[in-house]
Amino acid sequence: MKNFIPILLVILLGQQNLSAQKTVKVWVVRHAEKLTDDPKDKDPDLSPEGKERAEALLKELKGENVDSIFATNYKRTKLTGFPLADKIGISVKTYNPEDQKTLAKQLIVNARGKNILIVGHSNTVLEIVEAFGAKKPVKELTDDDYDYLFEVTVKGDKADVKVSRYGKEHHSKE
Repeated sequence: MKNFIPILLVILLGQQNLSAQKTVKVWVVRHAEKLTDDPKDKDPDLSPEGKERAEALLKELKGENVDSIFATNYKRTKLTGFPLADKIGISVKTYNPEDQKTLAKQLIVNARGKNILIVGHSNTVLEIVEAFGAKKPVKELTDDDYDYLFEVTVKGDKADVKVSRYGKEHHSKE
């Protein structure tokens, strides 16, 4: 009987580790505010407000042990993830928004036990959340929605999403 309890604890802790390894946690955000002074510029830098928001994202996710950061191949998405990437010593990987479903499938299979940040656009963020198997948590993102932070947890074949806001409130909450 003395040996039974320690053995049971080892088994239970082993089961807990196995379930943790099967979990993928993904934060999905829209890029921070961009410069809008040149309407012809298809790849603008972040505005001063956007730089502040990127720093706020760093503060928000600093203790989350993010393993990888993915962004589309635009300055505004890469620069949104850069402060966090720089702080934790990783590079921002680029992905094609047309392949976001493939990216999600690959991460679900290959990134078990990992924490990932994906930076997208107002017209792709909710699709990314859905590509991981979670339900769309808000109806739509508008051009004014910069402060949403979607946390998707994929465990086995189930996906849940939590919605929060980060940084300076961009517009009034509904």
